[in-house]
Amino acid sequence: MRFNPRARLDRSQVENRRGQRSGGGLGGGGFGGGLGGGSFGGTGLRVGGGVGGLIVLVIVLLLQSQLGGSGGTSGSGAGGPGAAGTTTGTSLQQCRSGADANRDSDCALVADVNSIQSFWTKALPQQAGVRYTIARTELFSGSTPTGCGTASTDVGPFYCPADKHVYLDTTFFRDMLQGQLGAKGGPFSQAYVLAHEYGHHVQDLLGTMDRVRSRQGSSSDSVRLELQADCYAGIWTKYATTTDDRTGLRFLSGLTQQDVNRALDAAAAVGDDRIQRRSSGHVDPETWTHGSAAERMRWFTTGRRAGTLRACDTFSAAKL
Repeated sequence: MRFNPRARLDRSQVENRRGQRSGGGLGGGGFGGGLGGGSFGGTGLRVGGGVGGLIVLVIVLLLQSQLGGSGGTSGSGAGGPGAAGTTTGTSLQQCRSGADANRDSDCALVADVNSIQSFWTKALPQQAGVRYTIARTELFSGSTPTGCGTASTDVGPFYCPADKHVYLDTTFFRDMLQGQLGAKGGPFSQAYVLAHEYGHHVQDLLGTMDRVRSRQGSSSDSVRLELQADCYAGIWTKYATTTDDRTGLRFLSGLTQQDVNRALDAAAAVGDDRIQRRSSGHVDPETWTHGSAAERMRWFTTGRRAGTLRACDTFSAAKL
C-alpha cells in the first residue's frame, strides 16, 4: 500500500487530542467482537442514532468480560512506515502530502480518512441519493470526552452518532489487534479499521441504526449492523485507488493482494468466535455482537467484489 506522493492531505478531517487529560470513561472494549463502540469489532460506543440507549456500553462490557477486562486501545499501528502507533510528532502540521503519509504514521491515518471520505462523498449520493457529510476522526490517548460519554483507551475504535465523530486511540493495533488478538497488522489493516468505522457513519446517514433492536446473538441486529460496516469497508477497498484529493490527484498509488489479505486477517482476528476461543476456549454464539471470523471476512469480500450498497443488505440476508 503506497500513497501518491503528490496527493494533498486535508488535515481538517483529523484532530489530534493525544496528550490531553480527561476523567472518567465508558470503559469496555471497542473495535472487534465487542471491541469497539460502533466499531471495527463492535457497536461499542454507539449511542443514539436511533439505536436506543447505550448499545455501545452493552457491547463494551461484554467484550471486557471476554478479554478479561484488559484494556485494548484503539488506533492503527503496526510499526514501520505508515503504521500508526509509531508517531513522529504531536501535531498534524507535518501531514501535507502523500509523501508525508508514506513515511509518517499519523499522516497515513489522515490519508486513509481523506480517501475514505472522498469515496463516500461521491458514492453515497450516486448509490442512495443521500448527501454525505464529513465526519472527523479524533485521535486520543487514555481517555477523551465524546458525544456518547467519556471514552477510555479500553473501548477501542468507535463511531459516535451523537457527535458524528470517529474516535481512535492509536495504540489499538499494536496492543490489541496485534498484541492480544494476534493479527498480522500492517498499513492496510489500519485503513480497513477506519473504513469500517466510516461504514457506521454511512449507516447513520442512511438511518440504518434505527433498525437495531436485538443486541446479542449470531443473527442479531447488532451482528448484522457490524457485518454491514465490514461490507461497506470492502466497497471502499474496491475503489480505493480511484479516490481523489481536492485537486483531482489520486490518494493511493496501488493496492496489492497482500494488502487485502492483511485486511482479511484483521477481520478474522476480531470475529466473535475467534475472540471467545482465544480468551476462554469456549464459543457462545448467543452472546455474539459482531459476527464470526468467517462472516466478517465474507462480508468484507462481498463489498469488495460487488462495490454496491445493495449487495451489503445484511438485514435481509437469510444466511450471514
